[in-house]
Amino acid sequence: MRALLSVTDKSGIVEFATGLSALGYELLSTGGTAKTLREAGLPVTDVSEVTGFPEMLDGRVKTLHPMVHGGLLGVVGNPAHVSAMDEAGIKPISVVAVNLYRFEETVSKPHDLPQAIESIDIGGPAMIRASAKNHASVAIVTDPKDYDGVLSSLKEGTIAELRPKLAAKAFRLTAYYDSLISKYLFAASGVDELENEFLAVGLRRIQAFRYGENPHQQGALYADGLGQPGLPQSKQLWGKELSYNNINDSVGAWELVGDLPENACAIIKHGNPCGAATSASFGESYNLARASDPISAFGGIAAFNGVVDLEAAEAMTAKGNFLEVVLATSFTPEAVEIFKNRAGWGQDVRLLEVALPPRQEFMTVKAIRGGAIVQQSDEDPANDWKVVTEVAPTAEQMAALKLQWAIVQHVKSNAIVVGNSAQLLGVGAGQMNRVQSVRLALDQAGEGSTGAALASDAFFPFPDSIETAAAAGIAAIVQPGGSKKDQDVINRANELGIAMCFTGTRHFNH
Repeated sequence: MRALLSVTDKSGIVEFATGLSALGYELLSTGGTAKTLREAGLPVTDVSEVTGFPEMLDGRVKTLHPMVHGGLLGVVGNPAHVSAMDEAGIKPISVVAVNLYRFEETVSKPHDLPQAIESIDIGGPAMIRASAKNHASVAIVTDPKDYDGVLSSLKEGTIAELRPKLAAKAFRLTAYYDSLISKYLFAASGVDELENEFLAVGLRRIQAFRYGENPHQQGALYADGLGQPGLPQSKQLWGKELSYNNINDSVGAWELVGDLPENACAIIKHGNPCGAATSASFGESYNLARASDPISAFGGIAAFNGVVDLEAAEAMTAKGNFLEVVLATSFTPEAVEIFKNRAGWGQDVRLLEVALPPRQEFMTVKAIRGGAIVQQSDEDPANDWKVVTEVAPTAEQMAALKLQWAIVQHVKSNAIVVGNSAQLLGVGAGQMNRVQSVRLALDQAGEGSTGAALASDAFFPFPDSIETAAAAGIAAIVQPGGSKKDQDVINRANELGIAMCFTGTRHFNH
């Protein structure tokens, strides 16, 4: 019996090889793995002794040989295969442990293209795929966490039951590995991934949830090995394990606060902003954001685009507050202690340190039954706004329009927000018609609507929403424009004395 061991990650390999040797396996190995096993006192046969060729081309060619791949691909129950192997002097290999060159690690650090190319493993994936194809005869082990289970199965004679699972895991690994290389080379060559017929999405699981969106659903968090930094790369300083819903809402809060001015706070509940504000300090910003909708803010997710200090922590932990997650670029030690010691819910709140999202496009993938829909992320282009009404916004009104326009992009469509230059006051989210969203936002804002700004994620198809806004005291409106009845809407705004700007960019968020 033969086992072939060739690993980049040496963790657990000596113990695994020792167990295989004790079971009577001849150990074949290459390079650094062979050296590690010999230093542990294990008998090892170099692959070059089996192939009759030394390692070549700076190690690029060492296992790509019929004496190796014949041993991996030969079907031991096939008389023709057995005869051909005997004639060529090829012995079957029944256990293979291989993991790959660290391409992901190489390209995540400063490097040049030749270094990236040299980190692409060829022999490893070839052995993995060959072994996985022939899993009826070969146990392919690509994860050190599986070593103990494989040894137990070999001892118990149940390895045949485990081999298909190992093969499926192996093909998933090579698919992930190739997807990273493909993504890297697309970026290096300046070609848009969506121009290609095939889409390869490589993700690595970093956390399994107790359940998904609902208790009867499974769920997990995956990270993009070459993606922009975000929630999967965050550092949790305190609190319970994150759930699917925690992360889903945290992403919304973090993306929103990244679009807001300095010293901003955003509060998300069930995927929609229920509070947002900017002020002189994060403590004041939180209090203003919470005041937008105190009922919804309870049990929400709060995000800050800077360092959470003692004042902000005390504001969030004051009586009547409860938050599931707090996100910031960092937390002062004093702030962390405030959360830890908050009676009643200090043990529950999750504190996450996250890098602010870079305002760069990335590819979004939404799985649907039978496939996926893919698009670029919705980043607001730096278009010049146009004042389309006779009355132009004042400087204060323009500041309010800018803030509300940044917020409305993160609200589920149809989306309307109302607020001033410092604070969100009302939200109309996810309605089937825009007039209803306008009414909901104005109703929540109440008396704050007088003199306030209103933002809409898409155009107004009719003047009715303008009339409703004017009746509540709205002074300025920002919208994309683009309706066949734009002029009717502009005329009505002129008649009602409302200032209006067109941005030229729609921001549906379904």
